[in-house]
Amino acid sequence: MTQLRNTKEMLIKASKEGYAVPAFNIHNLETIQTVIEAAVEMKSPVILAATPGTMDYAGRAYIQAIADVAAKENDIPIALHLDHHETIESIEESLKLGTKSVMIDGSMESYEENIELTKKVVELAHSYGATVEAELGKLVGQEDDKIVEAKDAAYTDPDTVVDFVERTGVDTIAVAIGTGHGVYASKPELDFERLEKINNLVDVPIILHGASGISKEDVQKCIELGCAKVNISTELKIPFSTALREFLVEHPNETDTRKYMGPAKAAMKEAAISKILICMSDGKA
Repeated sequence: MTQLRNTKEMLIKASKEGYAVPAFNIHNLETIQTVIEAAVEMKSPVILAATPGTMDYAGRAYIQAIADVAAKENDIPIALHLDHHETIESIEESLKLGTKSVMIDGSMESYEENIELTKKVVELAHSYGATVEAELGKLVGQEDDKIVEAKDAAYTDPDTVVDFVERTGVDTIAVAIGTGHGVYASKPELDFERLEKINNLVDVPIILHGASGISKEDVQKCIELGCAKVNISTELKIPFSTALREFLVEHPNETDTRKYMGPAKAAMKEAAISKILICMSDGKA
């Protein structure tokens, strides 16, 4: 019987073999089922990413239980990952439930405060056998209720990354190289030179946030330069909500949840498969 993984071995393997593990933001039973079905079909490792907003909406214990069942019933590497959590208290709740991968996002704090917060989470999470991701730099856009305006976005300073990793003991690092959360207003210009420099300076896997809307070529260039985990949210939400809306408009009298969720899940699964192929994680389970 398989169990949920932490992400350390998954991401180290991805780094060595030149692919990335897709981290799909999930929100409920249907979205978890859909992402898992896509990953199983493509024989891909997969990360189920849950923001604080998702936990508030669906319930931390419910999300944990659904993810546990997914891991037990499918023979692929599956991790449940806390995405953009900002407090030790919320992270500890999930660690106690069995979550093995967490992100502490102290990017809105000062550099020293970010280090202090991350160190505390690393010590706590490692005592549970869990992997910790942190973030340096701020990504423009919205994640749950947190909004970073373009004028406040900060690229990750490569010269601080080594110090940050060494002082915190963090397992993976999310960097800001020009990507953002949500829908892009214009084509993003990614700083590949910055990413390459960071990759040459640290030996922990690098995380790419805000990958929805980034071209296949740019995502794969990021993977080539060290990104071992690629976060995807918006490009799953759009096909799901579009298909659901179209079905309900065309069938105004339909009240059976099982009927109108079907097309939405199918559209989302197709999008997830396309992202797995871009991450080149198919067949790597």
